[in-house]
Amino acid sequence: MPFIDELMKYGSCSIVGMEKNTGKTECLNYVLRRLPLDRIKVAVSSIGIDGETTDQVTHTAKPEIMLRESMYFATSEKHYLMRKVLSELLEVGNESTSLGYVVTAKALSNGKVLLSGPSSGSGLKRWMDSMKKYDVDLIIVDGALSRMSLASPAISESMILSTGAALSANIMNLVQKTAFMVEMINLDRTSDDNVLRFNDIMTGVWAVDDEGRLRDMHAASSLSPEFDTGDMQHCRTLFVSGALTDAFLNRLRRNMVFKGVELVVRDFTKIFVSPLTYRMFTGGGNRLCVMQKSKLIAVTVNPTSPNGIVLDSEKLCDKLSEAINLPVYDLKKNLCN
Repeated sequence: MPFIDELMKYGSCSIVGMEKNTGKTECLNYVLRRLPLDRIKVAVSSIGIDGETTDQVTHTAKPEIMLRESMYFATSEKHYLMRKVLSELLEVGNESTSLGYVVTAKALSNGKVLLSGPSSGSGLKRWMDSMKKYDVDLIIVDGALSRMSLASPAISESMILSTGAALSANIMNLVQKTAFMVEMINLDRTSDDNVLRFNDIMTGVWAVDDEGRLRDMHAASSLSPEFDTGDMQHCRTLFVSGALTDAFLNRLRRNMVFKGVELVVRDFTKIFVSPLTYRMFTGGGNRLCVMQKSKLIAVTVNPTSPNGIVLDSEKLCDKLSEAINLPVYDLKKNLCN
């Protein structure tokens, strides 16, 4: 597969699903099977829990994660004890999860494992940095788009997105939803100055006026009913630390202080807006940027949903590839565009 070669140009990659049962774990296993371990050292972990044999929500069968000999992996203490692979325990870290501390190990045989790695962005970054001492070339992260996740897949250098019939049973609707997600993943990164300015701000809404002064808008989040513009005549840049919503974008559009504003969020997983509201916001001369982004290298599809709906794989790949101008793969059928 061409995207395996592309993937190896980066030091890390997150594999994320737009919905449960869109083939994310299938994609992860596909990638792990094909990486040339004679040439590179590979480590794998997960944001949250992955690798269960049965989905805890839909109660449908799920593929387990298959490691190959020499791969490094991180999981919780509880799931490490449940592993079905011969391994060498390397370290028990300081990152604590609901299932115990995060354990780093090396597979000494092929075998299956449940992955439940660091659940925070800072914890995931620390674990990724810690793999440098083992001379790891590529880190694969089983990502999460869930609003409940505190760790963003955008922390990795590259990304593979999984979508499919579980997201929508209608091909055109599925293409539209996926294409908008791809657009959000590909948003421009804001300036280095803005990254430095906002990096340590964890709460609230903050503005930069035309004089370059940072102002607290006295709003806990974008969900706050009001924010305080004070005597500010015009806002050059606005930073939202948490989730971005339709209601917030509509409020900005109605306030002349924010005309032509650059709105900054931490990464694409913080964006919960509709395509229509986004188009209306940017159509007024505004722009949306992110502080963290990774390179989207491929999109995979699972044309089968848990309730038995099967979409036309070739048509889906064609339509989606045309819409996003990226390779689209049905990994089970090995179809690509």
